[in-house]
Amino acid sequence: MKTAIYPGSFDPVTYGHLEIISRASKLFDKVIVLVSVNPLKPCSFTIDERKQFLRESVVAEGIGNVEVDSNEGLLIDYFNEHNADVIVKGLRAISDFEYEFQMAQANRKLCYKAETIFLTSKSEYTYLSSSMVKQIAMFGGDISDFVPECILDRINERLKRY
Repeated sequence: MKTAIYPGSFDPVTYGHLEIISRASKLFDKVIVLVSVNPLKPCSFTIDERKQFLRESVVAEGIGNVEVDSNEGLLIDYFNEHNADVIVKGLRAISDFEYEFQMAQANRKLCYKAETIFLTSKSEYTYLSSSMVKQIAMFGGDISDFVPECILDRINERLKRY
């Protein structure tokens, strides 16, 4: 059984994330979508909220063989503890590649068996980031084309408070 880990902050989950999850779910027997904590990146939603958003969105989109979990430590430790085979990273634009490449190299140095594969976003999601979604929502803009309907009201409610 081949297991992939798709890590990210998912603050909040977007259709771009779901597209990568869907494609990974077709390539691997099991995909663990891992809500990771980055102490350098402040989040608008708690880990539990982000996990719940992901679970609901995966079900709503009909994506199977996906498990949602969280991790507050090093990705590579989680990778080893769960006997994963690969790390999946989504790339929207060339600007994402440099950072993700450095992370892949560091993970490989920490664990020789840690393979990273990159899935490029569909062209319709190349501009889409969680940060952009949050900013649009904070100013009262319509984010319905960016996030699943099943979580839209809760995201809007939280972000319009700022």
